[in-house]
Amino acid sequence: MIKHMHSGWAYLVLLVLVFAFINALLGVISNKEFKTRDLRLALFALIFAHIQLILGFIMYYVSPFYEHMREIGMGTTMNDASARLIVVEHPLMMILAIVLITVGFSKHKKKTSDKAKFKTIAIFYGLALLFILSKIPWQQWFVK
Repeated sequence: MIKHMHSGWAYLVLLVLVFAFINALLGVISNKEFKTRDLRLALFALIFAHIQLILGFIMYYVSPFYEHMREIGMGTTMNDASARLIVVEHPLMMILAIVLITVGFSKHKKKTSDKAKFKTIAIFYGLALLFILSKIPWQQWFVK
């Protein structure tokens, strides 16, 4: 059940994060005013990402991959590319992505100009999106 929640919620996170990034990018390009709608979109991306992080932590510790890693040891896990992706690379990159989202949201609040707010969100959310897309275990994501 946790795996389905984690995978299903990931679609929502990606969708909201892509919208927030594109909105910020368009805000920078078009010099538009930073409005409440823009703040909410960035905030929803932040909230959705943090919920996904909590689901991910739960998934990590109840996952058979974690138990398998404990049985075979970290050295063997690191030598197996698919196990390393699930047990080490995916969690690490997702945590870093959520740190980027959090920092980006915090930093944008300190900016005084609308363009600077959009630019901050675009940079941090864009990097987070790249981190997320780079380490999604695609081969398992579409398996039911």
